[in-house]
Amino acid sequence: MTKREIVVETAVRDEVRVSRASTLAIGPIRPAVPVVLAPMAGITNMAYRRLCREQGAGVFVSEMITSRALVERTPGSMLLIQSHPTESVRSIQLYGVDPVTVREAVKMLVAENYADHIDLNFGCPVPKVTRKGGGAALPWKRTLFRNIVEEAVKAAGDIPLTVKMRKGIDADHLTFIEAGKSAEGAGASAIALHGRTASEFYSGHADWNAIGELKAAISSVPVLGNGDIWSAEDAVRMVEQTDCDGVVVGRGCLGRPWLFADLEAAFRERAGEVTNHSHVQPTLGEVAITLRRHLVLLTEFLGDEGHASRDIRKHMAWYFKGYPVGELRAQFAQVTSLAHLDDLIVQLDLDAPYPGQDAEGQRGRQGTPKKPTLPHRWLDSQELSAAEQCVVSEAEIDASGG
Repeated sequence: MTKREIVVETAVRDEVRVSRASTLAIGPIRPAVPVVLAPMAGITNMAYRRLCREQGAGVFVSEMITSRALVERTPGSMLLIQSHPTESVRSIQLYGVDPVTVREAVKMLVAENYADHIDLNFGCPVPKVTRKGGGAALPWKRTLFRNIVEEAVKAAGDIPLTVKMRKGIDADHLTFIEAGKSAEGAGASAIALHGRTASEFYSGHADWNAIGELKAAISSVPVLGNGDIWSAEDAVRMVEQTDCDGVVVGRGCLGRPWLFADLEAAFRERAGEVTNHSHVQPTLGEVAITLRRHLVLLTEFLGDEGHASRDIRKHMAWYFKGYPVGELRAQFAQVTSLAHLDDLIVQLDLDAPYPGQDAEGQRGRQGTPKKPTLPHRWLDSQELSAAEQCVVSEAEIDASGG
């Protein structure tokens, strides 16, 4: 039996109880529910993936890792590709702009047995990435996009290779249908679409109709929808409205890893396996327990309690959204150790109930629409010029993610 078969068998055996809750298949990977944790820079490291997996089923993807950094084996990239023994499906997202570099990064992951699923990032709207033609700007260059996906698929072999992208650069330069068909033709195992353009960043509302359009245009591989999934009801509604094969959940789970319990229950209910599932509505004390667990896992992952304490500070506002934390809120955002965190937790009203709507809804960055930052005359042609080739070659150097 091959390693790939063992991985799938383990995943299916562990989650056999949900045979009807998901028809999603990403190559040989058949998750218990059609839910994927979106790659989020600085968030979805091994610690947070473990925390989310403890709550519910799905596929849990690493934060974005640059192909160039991985090929060069930088300490940061080598840390980010680490997985925990309990991760039966190890999913890693790569960012790259050069077909050869992406190919070599994929080869490394496969040859050294780091991944069971590899995703390619074509959706990052951050200016420092798009200004050099990377991320959400790259699918505009159709041949470059196709070459990257083709080379990655070939290098991946038996391992499923997927892509995540946006609608396009802006409303006048949409690429999602063409890029989706190109990725399908290049051998991608699934395509995820965030229903916004690069210019929209995270503002406004995600265009779920575009997800439905892509699903209608793609016939041989799953299409996953992403954008504005703040609750389990949103996830089910997206699937029913767009006919997409699954959902990719990002900002909605920030400070709420228990959202994956709700998502699993909701898809089980949709499949008729459970009825009248109740939402997870943690008391402030239960939130504190989860927060503490998060810091413990971060310390284990990073190997340094001080580093882990600094890293978890950005999560505090998300965990305590809507809860009566008062003046302690600022102190939590300056936590320095596990002991310090414990000292703050005992000062909370741990019996405070779930605050309802105040703890729900949007979280994370939103921003406002903005003109995308692109290389000079990038939109003049959908083919890459010699001058533009020099520009995109620099893109991986400055990108975050290892």
